[in-house]
Amino acid sequence: MKAIHKYRLEGPQTANRIKLKEGASIVRSEYLVTEKAVFIWVEEPLAVEIPSQPRLFYVVMSGEPVPEEYCYLDTALDPFGPEAYHVFEAPEESCNLNAA
Repeated sequence: MKAIHKYRLEGPQTANRIKLKEGASIVRSEYLVTEKAVFIWVEEPLAVEIPSQPRLFYVVMSGEPVPEEYCYLDTALDPFGPEAYHVFEAPEESCNLNAA
């Protein structure tokens, strides 16, 4: 079985470390006006025996530089403002380096 879970991302330029099951995939991002924050929806397997791993996400404003190794996932738009929030994932090595 699997489920979709919702996670709030702090930002911009804030490291968001989330423990997700192996094989989890981001299916959507959205800026929620009522929360004034970006959220991601993640499809995750529910099996208990599947290990979790930390993953590192960043919210970046348009025009802000991002390291080459970061992977673009999605863009969330503020429906009542001019802002666009881009969601990136840092590679696993970055996650392990920042674990201390």
